[in-house]
Amino acid sequence: MKTLYLASGSPRRRELLTQIGVPFSVISADIDETPLNHETPSAYVERLARGKAEAGRRTLDSAEACCVLGADTAVVLDNKILGKPVDEAEACAMLKLLSGREHEVLTAVAVLDGERCESLVVRSLVRFRPISAEQAAAYWASGEPRDKAGGYGIQGLGAVFVAGLNGSYSAVVGLPLCETAELLGHFGIPCWQTPNAR
Repeated sequence: MKTLYLASGSPRRRELLTQIGVPFSVISADIDETPLNHETPSAYVERLARGKAEAGRRTLDSAEACCVLGADTAVVLDNKILGKPVDEAEACAMLKLLSGREHEVLTAVAVLDGERCESLVVRSLVRFRPISAEQAAAYWASGEPRDKAGGYGIQGLGAVFVAGLNGSYSAVVGLPLCETAELLGHFGIPCWQTPNAR
């Protein structure tokens, strides 16, 4: 069986992959995440997932029989990507935009083995309850929004804002487990092995 590498620094993706019993090692994959002109949000996340997998593969011995998994998540409102907030003002502005509305969360996954690369994009819809300016400021003060796309984490304190979800919960967290398991299966990597993330 091929060794699996996760090209991601996200602790949430590590936890999710461990949850389905897939052994893996973590490698770094730094790429330019600047959107291209006229690029759709879906094309953007898929390009980044593939780019991370490719960048991760380049860090390994080219002769090694292995697979590399890359992923990317974007929060999208009115066809505009909401990235990670740089400061409190931006975080609160994002939550004000999301307040009382439904938004998209797009997560792309790519797996490559040196011969081929397969990727997919999972779309989920998240509906927020109304959020006051005081609640947004208190949430920022918790420290949680700082490294989160869209300025919130559904798996953490931000869950209190979520009034509804249509789609994949794990995709909103950062890795759609059903689709990821299927994709890994195409490369001969089963789930439900002994968890062995390192």
